[in-house]
Amino acid sequence: MFGWIILGLVIAIGLYIIMLFNQLVGLRNQVANGWKQIDVQLKRRYDLIPNLVEVVKDYMSYEQETLRQVIEARNRAQSANTGAATKDSLQAEGALSASLGRLFALSENYPTLKADNNVQKLMEELSGTENKIAFARQFYNDTAMRMNNAVESFPSNLIARQFGFQKSDYFEIPEGERAAVQQPVKVDLR
Repeated sequence: MFGWIILGLVIAIGLYIIMLFNQLVGLRNQVANGWKQIDVQLKRRYDLIPNLVEVVKDYMSYEQETLRQVIEARNRAQSANTGAATKDSLQAEGALSASLGRLFALSENYPTLKADNNVQKLMEELSGTENKIAFARQFYNDTAMRMNNAVESFPSNLIARQFGFQKSDYFEIPEGERAAVQQPVKVDLR
């Protein structure tokens, strides 16, 4: 009788370990899927930015530095994007978002720019893409949090450590860009 109880416990523990392992695999795949969803929207943004900058640069002759920063941030983000959520790619995307935010804010000072049909259409497409990126980032960060909880919580942390599961990085604004994002936008209503 005692042998059957031990065998039952061993089987129960084995099934529990399998369940934890499968949960960790599922979470790792959800994190990867979350990044791929962001990646799809980032590709669209990479394609829209040069078109927008090209149309806008004639109107914003005094803002060439801002336009240059947007293009440089786009190029850094595109080269840092390896298809996986790495610290470099996450930081580069955060910097690109911040520079686009500055471009949108500056465009408010140019009434003729806002009246141009092509600019309006590109800005709307880019704004829609930015919204989709924001939702995808939120999904990614929520999934990364669930993965990190599983990797750090007992007893799944034992399985995670044994099989090489690691914490996921969050998608966040780099420290240097955080101050720029928190600055109030100056709007001239004259």
